[in-house]
Amino acid sequence: MKKALILLAGYPGTGKSYMANIIIKNFPELRLLSPDDIKEEFWDKYGFDTLEEKEELILKAWKAYYERMEDAFLHKESLISDYPFSAKQKSSLEKLAEQYKYHICTIRLVGKIDILFERQKERDLDDSRHWGHILTRYHKSDMKADRKNADNLLDYKEFYRRCTQRGYGEFALGDTIEVDVSDYNQIDYPEILRWLESKTKEI
Repeated sequence: MKKALILLAGYPGTGKSYMANIIIKNFPELRLLSPDDIKEEFWDKYGFDTLEEKEELILKAWKAYYERMEDAFLHKESLISDYPFSAKQKSSLEKLAEQYKYHICTIRLVGKIDILFERQKERDLDDSRHWGHILTRYHKSDMKADRKNADNLLDYKEFYRRCTQRGYGEFALGDTIEVDVSDYNQIDYPEILRWLESKTKEI
């Protein structure tokens, strides 16, 4: 495999983490670097009492994300990263890849927003979902309430606004394919893996 950065982009609720696991099983040389994992790490370490403090930690997490990416590139590691990437991250990712001569492939996951909202809602209420995503105040040691009463759950209006106004569905860097995940049974994983192989193999 070439030195590669694989970006799993697109709308929230599209199963990016699930697809990342499938890709890693087929390309074990890839290491996962997830912005959300770093956010959750920082939320657990520092906690927050307001949305402003939460945002400050998110900014710190992004700084750490790029630092960890650069460190991986220095060690010639290939990475896969999953997030609803947008124009906010595009130039930083592009600059790092150019600086260290990494090949970027973007797999952009899209789907019907109504279906994706239901998946996102189900995910937010799942016990495996980090509380920091759905609360305006979080400390790891706190007793947690019922998830359905969390005070920072996305409603449909905000979910729709994010999907349609943040450019998630248009994000592209390097070689790019778009995959509709409205129906999980219709996803052609072998074809995605073949595409990735063709774009990242050493010549």
